[in-house]
Amino acid sequence: MENIRVVELFAGVGGFRLGLEQASSCFQTVWANQWEPSMRSQFAFECYERHFGHRPEHVCQDIVTAKGNIPPHDLLVGGFPCQDYSIAKKGARGIEGKKGVLWWEINAILRTHRPRYVLLENVDRLIKSPAWQKGRDFSIILRCFYEAGYAVEWRVINAADYGEAQRRRRTFLFAFRNDTALFRKAADLICVEGLKGAHQLLLQDGFFAPIFPLYGFERKYSEGWLDEFRYLDLKDLSAAQSCHFYTSGLMVNGRFYSVESIPLQFPYKPLCSVLETAPLAERYFLSAADIDHWRYLKGAKQEIRHRRNGSTYFFSEGSMAFPDRSDLPARTMLTSEGSVSRSTHVVADPQTQRLRTLTPIECERLNGFPDDWTAGMPERLRYFTMGNALVVPLVKAMGKRISALAEDEQRS
Repeated sequence: MENIRVVELFAGVGGFRLGLEQASSCFQTVWANQWEPSMRSQFAFECYERHFGHRPEHVCQDIVTAKGNIPPHDLLVGGFPCQDYSIAKKGARGIEGKKGVLWWEINAILRTHRPRYVLLENVDRLIKSPAWQKGRDFSIILRCFYEAGYAVEWRVINAADYGEAQRRRRTFLFAFRNDTALFRKAADLICVEGLKGAHQLLLQDGFFAPIFPLYGFERKYSEGWLDEFRYLDLKDLSAAQSCHFYTSGLMVNGRFYSVESIPLQFPYKPLCSVLETAPLAERYFLSAADIDHWRYLKGAKQEIRHRRNGSTYFFSEGSMAFPDRSDLPARTMLTSEGSVSRSTHVVADPQTQRLRTLTPIECERLNGFPDDWTAGMPERLRYFTMGNALVVPLVKAMGKRISALAEDEQRS
């Protein structure tokens, strides 16, 4: 089959590329971009080039200026910056935030190059952002795809539901151009069957269902229009649109249908399956003097706290397992993994039973990367990059699905 030319945006340490290349040799990355504006040293980009080569098409520049050099391509992929959608960030401003605005760079690339397929990843909160006008940001993204001539299917996927060792929930969007066989199939089915046809696509015949099968749906759904007859333009949509989007959905010809999906769960990998068994450096272990502080961080709290201006407020939060259960999948890794924080995993070491944090290698394993993929950068950044990364086996499964769709189109 013919090669599928790939452009990778916000590439990080290369999770999308790694998964696609594991799926098929037909994926050929023709351009990739990674740039972290807050860091003087570009360790993620250096990691990317260490694995994929030092080449002119690997670009470490602000996408705002670098996008003018993007070549023609068939598949656009990227885990576009999620900080402005994440529940882990206070005051997240969604598509208006400092990094949320990078969506408009993706939109510009769509309109310029019109790749056949688009595969994007973000946090699960993307479909609910912002808190004060739920679903507005996602509606804007869907409207942009509609105006550029695409249909979109999305799914919030918990990696542990499909056999992985981490309960990492992420929103994946797969967009397909209006001259593809998948678009014609979706448009024809919805034209004849209406919402029943959209339901069938999400449950059986769409992009995600064959690789991430569903048990069924809850009795929660939303549907409506995002086209120019409902909203004159993006400004009108941004001002008026509010919608509760659910974990599965489809947008075709400006009409959307969204429903709460129930995954057909596969046996998961427990946290203990990724733990190193060799002797580890002492820095990973909790000292006796620190145990009480860790117990406080992980424990339930109901206490009076003071603001900087001297006023007080009541703070409350529930308890977390301490240590983390090793017979269950890990919780979602954050970029703060490895630091002294409530969200950091603490496990009983398999050899000594002493309490310790996860190692960088264990974090790589939780995301499906080879051991020491991020070796060579400072350890805190190894944790940071894995907190930002996606689960590679999920991308591998999607890559196989894309290559099969492309092969079917070439035969027809």
